[in-house]
Amino acid sequence: MASTPPRDGDGPIVAALRRAHRASLELELLKGSERHLGIEAIADAIEENIAAILEANTKDLEASREMAVPKLILEWLKLTPERLDKTIDFLRRLPKLPDPLQRIKNATYQISGYQTYSQRMPLGVICLIHEALPELGAIAAGLSLKTANSLVIRGCGEASHTNHLFANIMQTALADQGLPQGCVEALSSEEGCTIQELVGQDQYLNLIIPYGRPKMIQQVVQHATAPVLRTTVGNCYLYLSPSGEFDLASRVIQDSHNYEPDAVNAIEKVLVSPEQKTSHLIGLFKVLKEQGFELRGGPDLVAEFPEHLVPAAPTEWQQAYLAKVVAFKRVPDLAAAITEINCNSGGHADCIITESYQESRQFAAGIDSALVYVNASPCFSRHPQGSDSVFLGVSNQKGNRRGLIGLESFTTIKQVVQGDSTP
Repeated sequence: MASTPPRDGDGPIVAALRRAHRASLELELLKGSERHLGIEAIADAIEENIAAILEANTKDLEASREMAVPKLILEWLKLTPERLDKTIDFLRRLPKLPDPLQRIKNATYQISGYQTYSQRMPLGVICLIHEALPELGAIAAGLSLKTANSLVIRGCGEASHTNHLFANIMQTALADQGLPQGCVEALSSEEGCTIQELVGQDQYLNLIIPYGRPKMIQQVVQHATAPVLRTTVGNCYLYLSPSGEFDLASRVIQDSHNYEPDAVNAIEKVLVSPEQKTSHLIGLFKVLKEQGFELRGGPDLVAEFPEHLVPAAPTEWQQAYLAKVVAFKRVPDLAAAITEINCNSGGHADCIITESYQESRQFAAGIDSALVYVNASPCFSRHPQGSDSVFLGVSNQKGNRRGLIGLESFTTIKQVVQGDSTP
């Protein structure tokens, strides 16, 4: 395929976006099997370069430690052979999944004398802006190729060596398969690519996905002129009802923190019914502390259990800890718990532990979040076992891309009106 030459005066951002736009038009015309070859080539190339990727990642980690980068970012940044294996497995799973672009369904309206149906189609150019988590670019590249979109990646400076190597590996693998130049473009702050300038390029970008801490996501939302699909991490709530078993609550809380490195649906706040037995609460506190959790609480619970809880500041109930920290608060009843969650949680995954069917239905109906879990762990997985779905993350925003961010999130709908050509 012929490359798109830069125009005079094009900076690195516009030049990359123009290549990506041209590639998106070509990708839409390719067969799914051709795009699948690109995904498989990326997976093979990553596997062949694991040692080099880990070496580049070590350089980033050493530089980040010298710059006193926060511990959370270091955890997100540090790659392991296991994390890379999961990424490779994710990519190899994609070609085996049904092609979302082949899904057709009847339209919500019909025109007399015609057949009207809806079909999924690519968005065009998708931009991923992420903090640390170097493998996230490869995961997004796989999702983009599966849905015939091109991808522009803008990583953080802390992962510059790793991000650069990942980009080179993917671009070389795609070129070897004859896929159009611009399928995957990578930009960085070292090239002068600021987030503010990038997200204002709505003439090229069709969707922007920011992935990281709330401050970075808010920066993207404030300056973007193209649509933004917000991701959300942490600050999930759990309500422990009067009939809820504390041992089940303990298992659910611990399991929600198990996904590494980014525990997307980690339960960080627990609302407790006043009817819960004191012995049960103490048992819950002890188990969590034994598992390395730091426990905080509202004023009344801290006063009652000073040996287990430290005070939580009023602002903490609306903030994600993004660490093994859980804060407890007592609420008078289920209605109060629902109000508290709707006002303060991250709005993407909230839970109830109860043996009451009526309570579970009231909770599911009243919670204004993307995902609701009843006596179940919200633990997030990008490729859950036993499912034919894969996910990049979770979004709390309302609209047609709310909830789990999967292949359909990378597509849109077109409606086709089919007439009868018979004279």
